[in-house]
Amino acid sequence: MHSKKTVVSYYVGIDVGSASVRAALVDGGGTVVAHAEQPIQIWEPQPDHYEQSSEDIWGACCSVTKKVVCGVDAAQIRGVGFDATCSLVVLDKQFQPLAVNCEGRTHRNVIMWMDHRAVSQVELINATQHRVLNYVGGAMSVEMQPPKLLWIKENLRESWENAGYFFDLPDFLSWKATGVTARSLCTVVCKWTYTSDRGWDDTFWKMIGLEDLVKDKYEKIGNHVLSPGEAVGKGLTPEAAKDLGLPEGIAVAASLIDAHAGGLGVIGADVKGHNLPCENQPITSRVAMICGTSSCHMGVSENPIFVPGVWGPYFSAMVPGLWLNEGGQSATGKLIDHMVQGHVAFPELQSKAAASAHSIYTYLNSHLDLIKKSLPVGFLTVDLHVWPDFHGNRSPLTDLTLKGMVVGLTLSRGLDELALIYLATIQAIALGTRHILETMQAAGHDISTLFLCGGLSKNPLFVQMHADITGKPVVLSKEVESVLVGAAILGACASGDFASIQEAVAKMGKIGRVVQPNHEHKRFYDKKYEVFLKLVEHQREYRSIMNSL
Repeated sequence: MHSKKTVVSYYVGIDVGSASVRAALVDGGGTVVAHAEQPIQIWEPQPDHYEQSSEDIWGACCSVTKKVVCGVDAAQIRGVGFDATCSLVVLDKQFQPLAVNCEGRTHRNVIMWMDHRAVSQVELINATQHRVLNYVGGAMSVEMQPPKLLWIKENLRESWENAGYFFDLPDFLSWKATGVTARSLCTVVCKWTYTSDRGWDDTFWKMIGLEDLVKDKYEKIGNHVLSPGEAVGKGLTPEAAKDLGLPEGIAVAASLIDAHAGGLGVIGADVKGHNLPCENQPITSRVAMICGTSSCHMGVSENPIFVPGVWGPYFSAMVPGLWLNEGGQSATGKLIDHMVQGHVAFPELQSKAAASAHSIYTYLNSHLDLIKKSLPVGFLTVDLHVWPDFHGNRSPLTDLTLKGMVVGLTLSRGLDELALIYLATIQAIALGTRHILETMQAAGHDISTLFLCGGLSKNPLFVQMHADITGKPVVLSKEVESVLVGAAILGACASGDFASIQEAVAKMGKIGRVVQPNHEHKRFYDKKYEVFLKLVEHQREYRSIMNSL
């Protein structure tokens, strides 16, 4: 008797990060079967101006997708999902690129998410105190789209006059794949001030001097909005199918911003049998942390919760039907690198790590174990404290002017000292996470468990410190590439193979390890947290002394 072999269904997730594009072929159980990556170009024509090319980005999407689907039976590939950074793409009325720079270089038609050129524009917008600002924690960020649009209108008259379409990058990708200009609820709600109940607010755009966008019923910024994971148009166009190496007509999903795709990839995973406080509890008791160069903290709720200094509440921006709050730390992985690489003992660390065939962070972690004697590792920093806002504070203080601090330095300059400053920096980032979570909880969130993904979640010390300092268990995803799994989940949803995003997330989001907090260390970290909050108090105090000059 022959048992009929079940045909495996695959989904393609395409992720456009800041410096590279990645694609993955993911099966219905959430396993990454194939993976490819290709760098993309960034131009920095002047300080705080970061630009990219939408043609360069689409070209990279095509080449990585062709790689991951090579040799796979096309009939088994059921859907495609995109996620990307929330960068701004500018096209003319014929969908051709328009310059976002004074040099008139049209191929450079993308203002990157991290571009800070629109500082005076965002100040003007925040001074209006318009009601839409309540949904971004009370103040808009310079990284959102309205200030960037205003900058173009004020500085690049020709591009403004000729513009036909302004896309968030995730929406540009779904347009390129389907020829349909629909936008995702995720992008327009999180970065453009759209609200799911009222849509666009005419009074806001008129008040900030962008009344031209209202005129044509918002044609330029989108008047057809879909939920993430909803199928767009009739799927892949013949032209896009040829570019990507996929069959035409395959389902294409409405997209997500990259951090939200990471959150989606982990937050709904099935946790049965791990003895976690969130088991049999609604998904609202979980926070997803996406930790890379910077970190995002994603929490969802049944009803809107307004958290001071935390973005949102955004309706249906990540999980359909739920409100999203998004906290963040502007520099985390970047800060750890900065502290370690800038230390005088870094060359010694590099050569010792290379000699032991370990990464520098694995080597530092084992060096800390060596010097801790009988103490728990974390207690080594009893006299060394870091305030981590070297790039300003995004949440919960929303103060871009805050600076980093290190208290407790000595004349030692060896590897021991470097290992301690590395540990204190990781602890400071975890204390910053605790600060964000406590602010969310004070506003009405009820959080019991952290779900971590992204590059820093591979570092066991980073993970353990987050468990110990927040007092909450940390769940790691089985696939480190949760962002790609999140994008593939969108494609799976659009294909109709799952009844809902929630069902796809439960089947495809798999958990790996669970790290429990060590409750015996609670008193020590409560004291560290007291010191942590004192540091910013002191910084504000001495700043006001100097400002009284």
